[in-house]
Amino acid sequence: MKLQTFRKFLITFSMLLFPITIYYFSPYLIIMAAMQHIINGSFIVFTLMFILGMFFGRLWCGFLCPTGGLSECFECFSPKSPKQGWRNYLKYGIWVLWLSGVIICNVLGKGDYTIQPFFMTDHGISISNIYSYVIYYGIVILFLIPVIIHGKRANCHYICWMAPFMIMGYKAGRLLHLPQLKIKTKRENCIGCGACNKMCPMSLDVKNLVADVKRDELRNAECIFCGECISTCPKKVLNYKITNK
Repeated sequence: MKLQTFRKFLITFSMLLFPITIYYFSPYLIIMAAMQHIINGSFIVFTLMFILGMFFGRLWCGFLCPTGGLSECFECFSPKSPKQGWRNYLKYGIWVLWLSGVIICNVLGKGDYTIQPFFMTDHGISISNIYSYVIYYGIVILFLIPVIIHGKRANCHYICWMAPFMIMGYKAGRLLHLPQLKIKTKRENCIGCGACNKMCPMSLDVKNLVADVKRDELRNAECIFCGECISTCPKKVLNYKITNK
């Protein structure tokens, strides 16, 4: 099975499971749980994102993220590339404010700490009654609006509260010299065809990142390691590699 066929199967499957898993990515439930000193499912998932991000960066975003799957499905409404630059930093502001709220709620919370992975779910299932679908479709619309207005995967660039966990994890892994997944480049083989730019779901200027003489790898916090650039390159300029260098 080709890499991109496999990737699209995984991310579509994850999107279809979203009604079951949505509470495990909830930025709200973790606050509710913190007030009761409960380590809930989303706390565990976000912690794992940081830890795994130390080794694999934003690979989750490219292969398994249900909201990423939604975003790629929504591309048909607005396939344009979103403006980036300072807008990419909006999610960090959201993340810092929200994370501060989680910490404050833990400080103010009462009772002994308990671990409840299925907190506020019905035997582990998030959307278990018809009323819960109001929340579900509200979130779907929340992710649809940025795509329609700004372009493909705009929500990943601007508002995703999960991405900073993986980005910070990857930076920590680099500082610790851990073996990490990287996209290595052979810029001497590049013919400048721009096919990588056209296929990148995150609208990155891959061609210029390859041409950066200071590095032999793609290095950008918005890269989700989806491998589209690797698969589309006619000269095999790009390849996955796990290394601590």
